[in-house]
Amino acid sequence: MSRYIQIFQQMSRYEVVDIDADDEVRCYPSAVVGPTFHKELGVDPSKAPSGVSVADFRKMLRSAFGLERATATPSGDRWDIRRRPRLLIISRRTSRGRAFMNERAMADMAGSLGFDVRIGDPDTTSDTSKFARLVNSCDVMVGVHGAGLTNMVFLPAGAVLVQVVPYGRLEWLARNTFAEPSAGMEVHYLEYVVQLDETTLSEQYPSDHLVLKDPMAIHKQGWDALKTTYLDKQNVRPHLGRLKKTFLEALKMLPHGRDD
Repeated sequence: MSRYIQIFQQMSRYEVVDIDADDEVRCYPSAVVGPTFHKELGVDPSKAPSGVSVADFRKMLRSAFGLERATATPSGDRWDIRRRPRLLIISRRTSRGRAFMNERAMADMAGSLGFDVRIGDPDTTSDTSKFARLVNSCDVMVGVHGAGLTNMVFLPAGAVLVQVVPYGRLEWLARNTFAEPSAGMEVHYLEYVVQLDETTLSEQYPSDHLVLKDPMAIHKQGWDALKTTYLDKQNVRPHLGRLKKTFLEALKMLPHGRDD
């Protein structure tokens, strides 16, 4: 509970109670028993109390964590040496799957394009507010499909999310989870789909294996087979040349983007 206490304190005028650590009996005139799920990372204003939206939720988060940037704009008329656009690479441990095997090379390449590069792993810190401030300071966030990309809620409006989609015909999953919600958050969205020669699965299976030749056959085996194979066992090594084009496109999307 302590990890998200700032958010909980925004949701009620009452004191936040940790029921597992409390044996008191409390009486209230009414209670919201559980949240209503509208869609992935989204709110339907027509179904929400007082017509609140994702934009309202993001505003609440900025207030809860004291985030300074509502929009991804440079301090002056344009990006310059004093305020380069900042790019955040969401890092993952290789043992968990979906890690970048060439993370340092990616960072160096992005730096050569003019980005101020940061690398962060949200799972290594229990200080949510600290990581929220890091994300909010960034203009572009890139990561492999996974829970770490939910930190897009802290990005300023006009920022760019680059989702790296693992090999295995997972575009539908990636788009439902993060592509569609990005519009409601006023965040630009780009997608980089991993090819066969960019996945460590090609090192784990023979070239004629179904995992490599026919991913849909694995899909038909159900979610557990799909998740174990393509989400838990796979790490990626994006081609720097192809990824460079995506990063350049992200630069052009930013407010007050500098000319090439």
